[in-house]
Amino acid sequence: MPDISLTMVVVLCLAALAAGWIDAVVGGGGLLLLPTLLLGLPNGASAAQYALGTNKAVAIVGTTGAAVTYARRTPVDVKIAVRIGLAALAGSTAGAFVAAGMSTEVLKPVVMVVLLAVGAFVILRPSFGTTAPATGPVSARRVLAAIGLAGVGIGFYDGLIGPGTGTFLVLTLTAVLHLDLVTASATAKIVNCCTNAGALATFAWKGTVYWQLAALMAVFNLVGGTVGARTALKKGSGFVRVVLLTVVFTLVAKMGYEQWVA
Repeated sequence: MPDISLTMVVVLCLAALAAGWIDAVVGGGGLLLLPTLLLGLPNGASAAQYALGTNKAVAIVGTTGAAVTYARRTPVDVKIAVRIGLAALAGSTAGAFVAAGMSTEVLKPVVMVVLLAVGAFVILRPSFGTTAPATGPVSARRVLAAIGLAGVGIGFYDGLIGPGTGTFLVLTLTAVLHLDLVTASATAKIVNCCTNAGALATFAWKGTVYWQLAALMAVFNLVGGTVGARTALKKGSGFVRVVLLTVVFTLVAKMGYEQWVA
C-alpha cells in the first residue's frame, strides 16, 4: 500500500465507485479516477506510472462487470467487438510502453486538455446520448475503419493516458458503425476490457501497480460499473451529462490549481 492517509483511501474508493458508474453509462470513468489517483498518491518521479498502473488494475474489474451486465441484456455483435478488441489490445500495450517514460508534470497538462476537449464536446452536442443514430448494414469498410480508429488508435491512447477512453469508444462506434447508444456502450465495454488488459499487463511487468490499493478500489468500481450498466439500460445516458460536466470542470480546476498555483 502507498503511504497515504485513511481519509484519502476512502476518497479513492468513493471515486472508484463513481467512476465505475459513469464509465458504464457513458464511458469516461477514468476522467474521474485517474486525476484522483494523481492527486492522492505520493508525489515522486514515478507517481504518474503508479497512478496509471493502479488505475488500470481498478478499471478492468468494473469494465468487465459492466460488459457482462450489458451482454446479458443487449444484443452485441461479439465478432466485431472481438476484432476491435484485439486491435485495441495491441494498441494499448504499445501505448503503455510509451507511458512508462512519462512524468507527472507531463501527464497532468495532457489530462487537463483531454478533460476540456470532452467537456466541450458534451456542451456543443446537447443531443449526445439522447437520440439514436441512423441504422443500417455494417459494411466491411466500416468494420475496418472501426478496427483502425476504435481499436488501434483509441487503444494506443488508452495505454498512454486512459481518461475518456470509454467515451471516445462510444462516440467512434456510434459514428462509424451506426450503432444505437446502448449497443455502442455495450460494445465499447468489451473493447475497453481488452485495452485495459493490454495496458495492465505492461504496467504489471514494469512493477508500477499498487495491488493492495487497487484490489480494494476494484470492489467499489465493480459495484459502480454493474449499477451503471443497469441504469443505462433502464434510463439511457442523457441524464448523466450534467454530472459528467460537473466532474470534468471541477477536476480541471483542481488539477490546474495543483499544477500552477499551489
